[in-house]
Amino acid sequence: MRSIPLSLLAALLLACSAAQAEETPSAPVSSDTTHLHVQINDLQQRLAQSEQMRSDLESNSSALQQRLRQENQRLRLQLKESQAQMQPGLLSEEQTWFAIGGAVSLISVLFGALLRGQRKTRREWIN
Repeated sequence: MRSIPLSLLAALLLACSAAQAEETPSAPVSSDTTHLHVQINDLQQRLAQSEQMRSDLESNSSALQQRLRQENQRLRLQLKESQAQMQPGLLSEEQTWFAIGGAVSLISVLFGALLRGQRKTRREWIN
């Protein structure tokens, strides 16, 4: 449900109350009634401008919504194309970390064996 701007409601309220209260004056037109006619005309003009602005906004918002929908569709297609072109990796992330851990363990065992082998030769040389 669309909300009606307060200025539009106020203008309609004033226009309705002025239309109901208006009678054919038997006395000469006073400055108060002239002032009311000017005020009513001003409110009617503002109401027409408000209606025009509202219709412009509705047409602009629908055009904007349509443009955004088209852009979203285009971006979805681009995403699908890029995902299709992307080649799957050799290993998953978990497998990669497992392989790195295994390599570090293997290197540390080899490095420890090399250091241990040098200590034996030193001990034999000293004794």
